[in-house]
Amino acid sequence: MRLLFTLTVAILLTSVLSAQTDSTNAPINMSQTILNSQKANPLTIGLYAQIDYNQPIDSDVRQNGKLDVHRLVTFLGYRINKRTHFVSEIEMEHVSEVYVEQAFINYAIKPHLNIRAGLMLIPMGIVNEYHEPTTFNGVERPNLDGKIIPSTWREMGVGLYGRVDNISLRYQAYLVNGFLGYDGTARLRGSDGFRKGRQKGAESVISSPNLATKVEYYGLPGLKLGASFYTGRTQSTMYDGLLVDDEAGLASADSSTVNMSMVAADFRYTYKGIQARGQVVYSSMKNVSAYNAFTGSDLGSAMMGYYVELGYDLFNHRKVNPDGQKLTPFIRYEEYNTHDRTDITAGLTFHVSPKACFKGDYQRFSNDSDSEAQGQINFGIGVWF
Repeated sequence: MRLLFTLTVAILLTSVLSAQTDSTNAPINMSQTILNSQKANPLTIGLYAQIDYNQPIDSDVRQNGKLDVHRLVTFLGYRINKRTHFVSEIEMEHVSEVYVEQAFINYAIKPHLNIRAGLMLIPMGIVNEYHEPTTFNGVERPNLDGKIIPSTWREMGVGLYGRVDNISLRYQAYLVNGFLGYDGTARLRGSDGFRKGRQKGAESVISSPNLATKVEYYGLPGLKLGASFYTGRTQSTMYDGLLVDDEAGLASADSSTVNMSMVAADFRYTYKGIQARGQVVYSSMKNVSAYNAFTGSDLGSAMMGYYVELGYDLFNHRKVNPDGQKLTPFIRYEEYNTHDRTDITAGLTFHVSPKACFKGDYQRFSNDSDSEAQGQINFGIGVWF
């Protein structure tokens, strides 16, 4: 772990010392591709797919593997006029579950000032916004981005977005509904944090708005830096129909919510064949004792985690590579404290083109409450076009 961290820091220092401004280095995902489209046809259609095979390994117990069409996602975007776009992302998970992950209007006043409203991704960390399967190593997303940052995390809201290319800066700031902390039962737990509290735009409850912000810097060649902040209060159905002068009822409803703040920092760096990325996230909660006493939950007062990843494209030195192929061995180290987990993932990603890849890796999971680590082998494919 120390060697991986040291190599990552050395790579970043090298990039800073040799950096020049490069506005073409701005982060791109599917929604940004739709907004950047200059095609004559105002309609943009895109798709990504993730298909997995997961095989747990246990020396004492025989376990079946799992084959899964994990995600099949369609993007539909439409340029209503020069300033106005509609962006949508419709996802089918595990063949049988259908979700809307994005559905918002973007109105561009200036390149540095856009108004967005609808169902939007919360700009936190890396994978929550940049989750197309050809953009990250490993068959599965980092576990940190499922346990503490509950990817894919999206909520209803309105806010501002902008890019200022002459200083290589991108910002987002949204008012959104918060996690649903209580609807007759506790939705927030120690084992999976906020994950069960996501409302996903499905008749979302709002009792108080929350703030989600992120700033990204892309002025150094190959390097993207991000800083995210989220704050507010969880939502509760107990406020619905409550009389404004019912002090006892208000105190009871307050006990069904928690105040929360989350902050994260992330980086992504590429230089020739070298690929490095990492992030750290910390979330603190207040009113947790009252929430747990009222709901019977076991939510902690803080959660924290980080990961670092290092890879190298073995095809980087090819003089001719018309298909844009990459062959990247990588290793990722994660620590996060929903029951003090440590995960190590090592594997290989073969991009047959920038739009399709084959993946394989081995994962080792351990935690402080279990003396024996668990293992898993994964194989999968990823497509994005």
